[in-house]
Amino acid sequence: MKTKIWHITKENEIQTYLEAAKLLQAGEAVAFPTETVYGIGADATNEQAVAKIYEAKGRPSDNPLIVHIADQSQVHEFVTKIPSNAKKLMQEFWPGPLTIILPLRPDRLARNVTAGLDSVGVRMPEHPVALGLLAVAGIPIAAPSANRSGKPSPTSGEHVEEDLSGRIAGIVFGGKTGVGLESTVIDCTLETPAILRPGGISQEQIEAVIGPVISEGKEVAQQEAPKAPGMKYTHYAPKAPVVLIEGDVAFFQEQIDVAEHQGETVGVLVSDELARKLKASKYVRGLGSRDYPEQIAYHLYDQLRHFDHTPVTLIYAEPFVKIGIGEAVMNRLDKAAGGHYIRQSEEN
Repeated sequence: MKTKIWHITKENEIQTYLEAAKLLQAGEAVAFPTETVYGIGADATNEQAVAKIYEAKGRPSDNPLIVHIADQSQVHEFVTKIPSNAKKLMQEFWPGPLTIILPLRPDRLARNVTAGLDSVGVRMPEHPVALGLLAVAGIPIAAPSANRSGKPSPTSGEHVEEDLSGRIAGIVFGGKTGVGLESTVIDCTLETPAILRPGGISQEQIEAVIGPVISEGKEVAQQEAPKAPGMKYTHYAPKAPVVLIEGDVAFFQEQIDVAEHQGETVGVLVSDELARKLKASKYVRGLGSRDYPEQIAYHLYDQLRHFDHTPVTLIYAEPFVKIGIGEAVMNRLDKAAGGHYIRQSEEN
């Protein structure tokens, strides 16, 4: 398959939307930017179209997809009700990086969008290109991240092209994404809403609007169907294994030295503050300042992907404080590492 590439400009914007929307309406898969990461979209009412997403990504079929809309009124087409908590969250955070799980109206969406569940995750992205394309297409679009399954999510069109060129019908280039991590997923089908995946909207922000919520971003058993993406499988991982190093500067340096002595080529993924203190190899990538976790989130996937283009055989990463978007950063790093830590307290 030849993948059509569009680079958005003011001059070709409308024509790009028309061409890309025509492919979506015809049952093809097209990638486009959102404010979180790039997504690969297909008509959420067309089972054959949605199947192309799973095929292109190599994504397990029991991993549900998030439905993207251009206008809040579209939600009523495929959900049975919108609880009051969900309405408040929509009013406060849409458009934006928040996915809300709602009860599904039967026979309105393709069954493979929800992996057979009786609920569906919905969001309205805050990105002019995404909103423009969704509005012109006029249909709900199922759209997970536009990467091969398990790899770090794409934050640029180049990342998408690297993973999916020749596997999907088109890619709309719209610059780098803003947040850099996927949306927060909150289940509003429960009496007390539960956060299933941390993301661009923090638990603190949500609770300021609707009061206490449950934080449930845990793995599910292999035989269970996850209600949200990112709950069951290893995600966000580069080719080299990732290990989180929990300890002081000297301990971190010691782990690098030991690994290199054993023949590993070590990549280092840390805050700018720690990067300045380590005597490490040339494969050190600073994510930004610890004082600005938004910087860490913004750079995380890009830097994880960077290591795939180097000879590193092992990546050591720094853990971050789980406050605000730091919770989402650590969720992604923990999954990238498969929960593998080396902790100073265990070693000394």
